[in-house]
Amino acid sequence: MPKISNKGHQMPESPIRKLVPFAEIAKKKGHKVYHLNIGQPDIKTPEVALNAVKNANIEVLEYSHSAGFESYRNKLAAYYQRQGLPVNTEDIIITTGGSEALMFAMGSTMDHGDEIIIPEPFYANYNGFSTASGIKVVPVISGIETGFALPPIAEFEKLITPKTKAILICNPGNPTGYLYSKEEIEELATLVKKHDLFLIADEVYREFAYDGFKHFSVLNEESIAENAIMIDSVSKRFSMCGARIGCVVSKNKEFMHAAMKFAQARLSPPTYAQIASEAALDTPQSYFDDVITEYKDRRDILVNALNAIDGVEVANPKGAFYCIAKLPVDNAEDFAKWILEDFDLNGETVMVAPAAGFYSTPGVGLNEVRLAYVLKKDDLIKSAEILEAALTAYKNK
Repeated sequence: MPKISNKGHQMPESPIRKLVPFAEIAKKKGHKVYHLNIGQPDIKTPEVALNAVKNANIEVLEYSHSAGFESYRNKLAAYYQRQGLPVNTEDIIITTGGSEALMFAMGSTMDHGDEIIIPEPFYANYNGFSTASGIKVVPVISGIETGFALPPIAEFEKLITPKTKAILICNPGNPTGYLYSKEEIEELATLVKKHDLFLIADEVYREFAYDGFKHFSVLNEESIAENAIMIDSVSKRFSMCGARIGCVVSKNKEFMHAAMKFAQARLSPPTYAQIASEAALDTPQSYFDDVITEYKDRRDILVNALNAIDGVEVANPKGAFYCIAKLPVDNAEDFAKWILEDFDLNGETVMVAPAAGFYSTPGVGLNEVRLAYVLKKDDLIKSAEILEAALTAYKNK
C-alpha cells in the first residue's frame, strides 16, 4: 500500500474543527449547539460588497494579475494610508486568504529546518503552516496571569539561534484577544533589528480594539521597514470569511519579489472575491463603529459571566473577539467532548475549542479553552449558563 508522507502524518488537526463530529451527534439528538468554538462572525457582510458581486457584468471569468487587481491594490493602499501606514500599491500582494499570505511569508523567508519564534498560545494553524513549510516553531509562553502580555524580550533573545529567521505575532491576538502596546512592538523592533530577523505580524483583527486602546502596526515602525511583514484579510473586518481574500504587505522589495514568485505559482486570487473585497472598502465608518460597540458589549457579557462561575479564570481581551478561559477540569478536550456527547441543559449545549491545540509546547493549556464571542448577547448569556451547569455536573459525575 502507498505510504503517506511524514509531513502528512505530522500535520496537526485543527483544535477548532476536530470536535465537529461530536457536535453533529449532539444535533442529531435534537440538541441545540451554541458554537463558541469558531471565529465566524454573525455580523452581516456589508451590502456594498455583496451588491458588487451581484452587479458584476462578466462574460469571461479570467485570471487576474498574480498580485491581484491593480484597482484593488490601489484602493487598499489608500485605506492603509488613512490608517497612518506608509503603504503603496507595490507593497501589496493579494492572496487567497490570510492563510496563503502566511504561507508566502514563511516560504519567502525560511528554508527547511529554519526556526520561527512565536509567543504562545497562538492561532493553531501556525503549527500547520510551519509543518507544511518544513520549519520549526520555537514557542515562548505567555500566561493567563499576565493577560497574555508579550513575554520579556530576554525570553525571546535566549531562544535565538543561527537558524532563527523570524518572529511571528498576532495583533490583536487569536486566541487570546491580547492587543500589543506600542512599547511592546518597539521592543520587538529593536530585537529583530539587532539580530537581523523578520518580524511577521498577523493583523487581521486590527479594527477590533476596545476600551480606548489603539492598534499599533509593525509597519508604523519605520526603523524596521526592511524587517516588517504584515498579514491581513477581509475575513473578520467585513465579516467575509468565505471570500478567502487576504494580502501580504512589506516595504522589503527583495521579500516582495520572492513572494511574487509564490503568487505566480498559484496563478491568481479569485476574481469575484476580489470584486467583493474591493467594494467592501467603501463600507462607511458607521458600520465599524456599530460592530466594535457590539463586540465590546458581547465581550463584557461573556467575560463577566465566566468570572461569576466558580473555579473559572479568564483573561479580559483588549481586541479581536476571543478569550482564553481556564476551567476547573484536568483535560479541557475531554470536557469539550463530554459536554457535546453526554450533557445538555433543556436540550441545549455548547461547543468550545480546547486551548492545548493553540500551544506547541506539550502539556501546556490542557485545562484551557478558547471561546469566541461571535454570538448574539442572549446566546452568550445562555452559553455561560450551560457551561456553568456542565462544569458542576462534570465535577459530580
